[in-house]
Amino acid sequence: MATIRQYFDTDFNYAIRVHVNFKYESEDITGVLLYEVSAYTAFLSCFIPGTDRTYEYFIDFLKMLEHGRTKLNFSGKITLPSVKQFPGELKIYKKEDFEIGYRLFGDPKWKSTKDITATGRVFIYSETHLNDTEVSKLQKEAENLGHKLQIRGHDYVAKRTKFEAPLAFISHDWRDKEDLARPIAINLQRMLCPVWYDEFSLKVGDNLRESIEKGLQRCKKCVLILSPNFFSNNGWTKKEFDSIFTREILEESRLVLPVWHGVTKHQVYEYSPSLLNVKGLDWSVLGEEEVSRQLHNAIVD
Repeated sequence: MATIRQYFDTDFNYAIRVHVNFKYESEDITGVLLYEVSAYTAFLSCFIPGTDRTYEYFIDFLKMLEHGRTKLNFSGKITLPSVKQFPGELKIYKKEDFEIGYRLFGDPKWKSTKDITATGRVFIYSETHLNDTEVSKLQKEAENLGHKLQIRGHDYVAKRTKFEAPLAFISHDWRDKEDLARPIAINLQRMLCPVWYDEFSLKVGDNLRESIEKGLQRCKKCVLILSPNFFSNNGWTKKEFDSIFTREILEESRLVLPVWHGVTKHQVYEYSPSLLNVKGLDWSVLGEEEVSRQLHNAIVD
């Protein structure tokens, strides 16, 4: 499951994200100014750490925020939307104060984000749990102060997780769980790439065969952790491989993402000659972080 901070870092990836920080009660608050230029809107998102913030803390925080007046310090980082998500061109000008220029496809002239007026929309990502009554009261108080507020906390994370279908199935031998499967699953989840992994996906009372088959049928990709343990397992891992191989034939598509660990080309060939025709990732050469990064890119592309 992703954390509140991870959702703060990755939400609104279609917008231009200008990273800022500002002081509140002697601590630094991390924020992001977001420009959704297609809709000609700008708004603020901020992350408030700590699980023990009081209701009064948030009231005072909202009173401190003044659109156009609260001093926001540029943190030196701008995150641009991906080419697939942004229907135009972008430029960053180095002047006394940085400026972001944009031109949407079809527009003859360049425009500046400085000309976009803030909407008053504020998103607060909070590690402190607030009940529905408190959130409603905060939103009413925010409206009186000129803010359009949304609180994103534990309920937001729980509901996002519930409705995010797994994108990849992780097939592994149980002996490789600790060193390989679990680190990959955790890293992909942290990058907001939900996976079918037994420790995450199975609940007490679930039918094991039905759950595995459903995961294999619905997931976009299947990560195969190829190891001597995997090759010697004639139980579930063999059934999982046969299922995903059959689905590849049925759909005429590439579904398998192999991760090699301690195996040779000859061993892979002996297990399945077709696997040698699929580019794999060598764990011992690339390491955990790089393997996870490349898997993420292959799954979400």
